Amino acid sequence: MNHLERFHRVFRFMEVDRVPDYEFGYWVETIDRWHREGLPTDKKTNKDVELYLGLEGWDCIEMLPVRTGLWPTPPSRIIKEDGRKTIIDDGIGGIYVSSKIGSTPPYYIRYPIRSRNDWEKLRQFFDPNTPGRLPLNWDEIVESYRDRDYPLGIGSFSLYGWLRNWMGVKGISVAFYRDPDWVCEMMDTLVELWIALIRRVLKDIRVDFAAWWEDMCYNRGPLISPIVFEEFMVPRYKRVTDVLKEYGVTVNILDCDGEVSRLIPGWIRGGINCLLPLEARCNDLAKLSEEYHGRFVFMGGVDKMALIAGGKVIDSELEKLKPILEAGGYIPMVDHRCPPEVSYQTYLYYLKRKRELIGRVDL
Repeated sequence: MNHLERFHRVFRFMEVDRVPDYEFGYWVETIDRWHREGLPTDKKTNKDVELYLGLEGWDCIEMLPVRTGLWPTPPSRIIKEDGRKTIIDDGIGGIYVSSKIGSTPPYYIRYPIRSRNDWEKLRQFFDPNTPGRLPLNWDEIVESYRDRDYPLGIGSFSLYGWLRNWMGVKGISVAFYRDPDWVCEMMDTLVELWIALIRRVLKDIRVDFAAWWEDMCYNRGPLISPIVFEEFMVPRYKRVTDVLKEYGVTVNILDCDGEVSRLIPGWIRGGINCLLPLEARCNDLAKLSEEYHGRFVFMGGVDKMALIAGGKVIDSELEKLKPILEAGGYIPMVDHRCPPEVSYQTYLYYLKRKRELIGRVDL
């Protein structure tokens, strides 16, 4: 079987010669450490490392070059910087602080969307007909993907995740209750953008999956009420996945961290049928896989803490995944980016043992 055949058979809960060999990437500090421990120094990005190690994804899976979000992106500018941080105007009304030390995520001191007026200023950036959403050499791209033996995706799409980034957790949470019509308006604007783009590009080319990103859970559960999630988001997922289905796209892969169990039923009703990276410490993978077998595929689930411990702990972690893998509909990989506490040799050992588990013998 080739990569494309394996991909689709996993999502149909069918037997495969082996499952795809995916990983979820690495922190910058991890790659820096591995350069000191034997990784060639010209391998600088997640994609570089994955390709060098013979992995098949997740960062090196190909996506259609279609701009599905805010476009064109206004230029940002530096307001102030020192040896530890940089304060940046994001160009759309927000100001955030970016650390120069490690991979600390940036944080906003002023969010771009604080009122309906802010939103109205941004609406122009969600016009599906804005030049540049598709590359000028679109016909060449279509032809290049006509005969391939690997999966191709479209996305990424996000309802809660993008609005949370633009408004903050508090801002979007308050808006759900104080001005639900406004939240509906913003979400519908995004949905209409995606549907227009999907119809525009998928008439030319067949893709294998759609990618979604939400990050709407923490280690104890969702950041919003499941009731609110069902009301605001599930029907809008369904609008998009129904259109994707018209073009033969039935695989919808969603990226969300944290404890996700209370949202899975809604995702399924909305047409989402896969989740990654499924954090092991927050979720019972065996229970979820059994409960949703045949309806929902899981990717991830290998506890990153096992790699930090190394050796027999890695062996034990992979051993408990055997029955889940044998049942089908599961692709094992580390449950988030590999942390810098994991040495290069330990990671190579993990890959060797995981590849034995999934039956990959070509490397």
